[in-house]
Amino acid sequence: MGRSLISYCILLAFLLAAPLTNASALDQAALLRQFIRSRSRGQSADGPAETGPWADPASSFGHLPTYCKESKGSREADRITALPGQPPRVNFEQYAGYVTVDEEHGRALFYYFVESPYDAASKPLVLWLNGGPGCSSLGAGAMEELGPFRVNPDGKTLSRNRHAWNNVANVIFLESPAGVGFSYSNTSSDYGKSGDLRTAVDSYVFLLHWLERFPEYKGRDFYIAGESYAGHYVPELATVIVAVRKHTGKDPTNLKGIFVGNPFLDNYKNEKGSLEFLWNHGVMSDEMWADITKHCSFGPSDGVSCEEAKSPFNQRNFFTTAGQIDPYNIYAPICIQAPNGTTYSSG
Repeated sequence: MGRSLISYCILLAFLLAAPLTNASALDQAALLRQFIRSRSRGQSADGPAETGPWADPASSFGHLPTYCKESKGSREADRITALPGQPPRVNFEQYAGYVTVDEEHGRALFYYFVESPYDAASKPLVLWLNGGPGCSSLGAGAMEELGPFRVNPDGKTLSRNRHAWNNVANVIFLESPAGVGFSYSNTSSDYGKSGDLRTAVDSYVFLLHWLERFPEYKGRDFYIAGESYAGHYVPELATVIVAVRKHTGKDPTNLKGIFVGNPFLDNYKNEKGSLEFLWNHGVMSDEMWADITKHCSFGPSDGVSCEEAKSPFNQRNFFTTAGQIDPYNIYAPICIQAPNGTTYSSG
């Protein structure tokens, strides 16, 4: 993909994401809740069982390589000279492109990488993964949350995000699994087989190839971060890396730690905890909480009566039930959009 085309694709992602900024966190949460409901009957009240490949990571992943020769793409071809509409005096390097993780299937993952403007050579490397599942790390993570730019109200130009994570780290935003964002597969059946296992292995293979493209980051302190369903993706990728390290004595990534925000761990811990928090803090009445605890075990036996009891506090009905309250920080003012398009704080 040509350098200018990549730049315009990234700008397009910025522009498409800009009108959705206020709703993005809720949209991601709504996708997650829909996914949770679809798989809840396969879980116990204590959360999903650690079975299959995750029960014995060393046997499942220890055979994976610690080195992959980079056969396609190059650092220089991925360099972004400037994004359309970006502000002047941008003092850090940007890259974007594809890394093939499965030659046979033609499966490739898209990344956007921003180095730190402040002594990048001394800063750690962070891999950011959005959740969903199915949410774009480029469209959401890079462009609405922790990336270096924001779209201005004119919809044509960008401004710097003073809270960007690349102030303190070099950050890779990875579109994963294939089918999310610009990531793709030439084998259409791959899209129906995406799951945690393949996502973790593909992300690991991506890192091996990427480190060949950016060899100066070999040995750099490395962290994996994410939100939402990345509460699965992040520790699962770390599990693969640690399993390979134990089996081979080598860790090409130099993994130092992981961190997750608002992570989905399992239905019991997440949903029960969230609803109990709302009750404990006076957002939910005693009667509503009693009705929920009467009909819900937060396990596979829950049925329609449980969904009905929880429905006043689901994503669709939350603001109608609770009022203008941010479900992620009930004490913070929220940005409300008026019919004329202007916004104002609820506080």
